[in-house]
Amino acid sequence: MQNLLSFRLLSKNLNIKIYKTIILPVLYGCETWSLTLREERKLRVFENMVLRRIFGPRRDEVTGEGRRLHNEELNDLYSSPNIVRVIKSRRMRWAGHVARMGEERSVYSVLVGKPEGKRPLWRPRRRWVYNIRMDLQEVGCGYMDWIGLVQDRDRWRALVSAVMNLRVPRNAGNFLTSCKPVSFSRRTLHDGISK
Repeated sequence: MQNLLSFRLLSKNLNIKIYKTIILPVLYGCETWSLTLREERKLRVFENMVLRRIFGPRRDEVTGEGRRLHNEELNDLYSSPNIVRVIKSRRMRWAGHVARMGEERSVYSVLVGKPEGKRPLWRPRRRWVYNIRMDLQEVGCGYMDWIGLVQDRDRWRALVSAVMNLRVPRNAGNFLTSCKPVSFSRRTLHDGISK
């Protein structure tokens, strides 16, 4: 695969299409992943490695020697959202779908339920809901009751788009102010959203 992506007879656009059709579909099911920051960094490093193979080295204007592309240059050349943005937007879409399900559905009960029994020693693992809250914090909505926000599909769709593009939509003030704020204490993060 790496020889195919660095093959110079294929155009860069064709190599990007190969990347999107062969490598990115591996993300199937990424909606349920609970990623740590270390795993996100590893995914970004992998994507940058593939993009460096596709775009190749750049000639330095001063010395005339070839050099590796910097991450900012890769982001400018590759106009699509990076792999972590894609995962976060898919996770947000799935969270909206599950939160709109009825309380009788088992998937919804897993989302809002609390496991019984004794917790093992050490730090608890990162929960999927924490990832959703962190994704919302990135676009400035971390204090919102996101399960209530999900009920309006248009607002949620705009928020998912904002997470994908890492920019708040133009009418963000309209739909963000209509949601009730939620306090995030340590107990709230552990037990779930307070009502």
